[in-house]
Amino acid sequence: MVVVAQFAGTHGVRGEFKIRSFTEDPEAVFAYGPLSTPDGSKLRPTKLRETKPSVFLCKDADIQSPEACAEYKGGLLSVPRDVLPMGDEDDDFYISDLVGLEARDETGAVLGRVRAVPNYGAGDIVEVSGKGGFVLVPFTKDAVPEVNLDEGFITIVPPEDEDPPKDD
Repeated sequence: MVVVAQFAGTHGVRGEFKIRSFTEDPEAVFAYGPLSTPDGSKLRPTKLRETKPSVFLCKDADIQSPEACAEYKGGLLSVPRDVLPMGDEDDDFYISDLVGLEARDETGAVLGRVRAVPNYGAGDIVEVSGKGGFVLVPFTKDAVPEVNLDEGFITIVPPEDEDPPKDD
């Protein structure tokens, strides 16, 4: 399962709710079929309108009140990976593909492993952990010039003001 959206809260008294899309094309989240909630139930949101970039006001036939929405608040919504499109480009991958990959510097020295790829609002960040601690690297072409899924590694250029973790 791949997380594609988040239940962002209730709206009004008729069971309408907001979802935040994490997909490259925000409206594509409605094309993947039912969205699975953390408890395994399925949402079939119908888009009413976009309220701000990547946030949509929605309705679901099974949700008729704000109380019915409350149980989903903040929940991550996912779909099976096989319903998602995969591009033809060599650099097409999903963020979840990065977790667990070996992280190397430009010389090929192992720095650690990708522990997570969070996004706190200013862009994706690659969190690399090694025996010496961890380092956060912005997920940009300059800081992460290579992602090699076939060989299971990424190349990172740590920020100059930080020492990379050491995987001794």
